[in-house]
Amino acid sequence: MLKVENASRTFNNGLAGFKDLSFAIQEGETVGILGTSGCGKSTLLRVLSGLDAGFEGDIVLASLGERPIGMIFQEPRLMPWLTVKENILFGVKDKKSVDVQEYLNLVGLSEFGNHFPKDLSGGMAQRTAIARALIGEPSVLLLDEPFSALDAFTKMQLQDLLLEIQEIRSTTMIIVTHDIDEALYLCDRILILGGQPGRLEGKLSIEEAKPRDRGDSNLAAKKAKILDVLHIE
Repeated sequence: MLKVENASRTFNNGLAGFKDLSFAIQEGETVGILGTSGCGKSTLLRVLSGLDAGFEGDIVLASLGERPIGMIFQEPRLMPWLTVKENILFGVKDKKSVDVQEYLNLVGLSEFGNHFPKDLSGGMAQRTAIARALIGEPSVLLLDEPFSALDAFTKMQLQDLLLEIQEIRSTTMIIVTHDIDEALYLCDRILILGGQPGRLEGKLSIEEAKPRDRGDSNLAAKKAKILDVLHIE
């Protein structure tokens, strides 16, 4: 689905961004991009999304066709003057061809289509953003720390929502996160970045079936391995 070869994106100071990254992602995979602050995780996502074209190297997105790339940010970025339904449909050219209620149901907002963003909790607003990203039937869904601003309980609920979406739609997802536990819970593989500019320090496959037990001892062992790669005690 996606192949990155010797990709680099650095800025004027020569430190920020990432350097010499190579990896491939298969269709239907959920892959986590994990690393400490400043290692270029969000920059990589911007490059993959096409928002930043100033990179070197090769990035090939296969079988894209007419299907766009979906993007979910840390903040929902909803337009306050539009209803939930209108926010989800924003950007859809032929709105009559889309059953918006299907997407409201998918993200657990069946009864909130006519509400405005001011009426929503943080978790509900992010559910709206997820539906808006999915309605275009993206080939790849890119998520930039999508739950970092939410409380722990809401974060776990939305992590489970992503698992349900992946199971129903087999959506290919790339998730940037600081949260090791989140990456271990959601992802099939984790790419570990480190340094400034960020380089690929390690790769980790998670074989355990989903949904996973958050307290699983095997996941705890993998967490210890990630911390070791990142040189964090």
